[in-house]
Amino acid sequence: MRLLKQFFNGFKRGSIDFGYNLAQIINLILLSIVYFVGVGITSMIAKLFRKRFLDTKVSAKRKTYWEELNLKKKPMEKYYRQF
Repeated sequence: MRLLKQFFNGFKRGSIDFGYNLAQIINLILLSIVYFVGVGITSMIAKLFRKRFLDTKVSAKRKTYWEELNLKKKPMEKYYRQF
């Protein structure tokens, strides 16, 4: 009886370890695929259309790199019904 209990405890521990290791491998593979497909395709499309998401060009002509927001005041009725 004692040997049977030890066997099942060992089997249980081995199953837990196997499941944990398998989950780690699958997560690594799936997250890598999602990253390379999502970020890679977005990057290639952006380069194809010469789209720059950040303005990183250095210019001696510009005094500042701050962008104007052009926030205009709205009538008070617009603030009551925002959605």
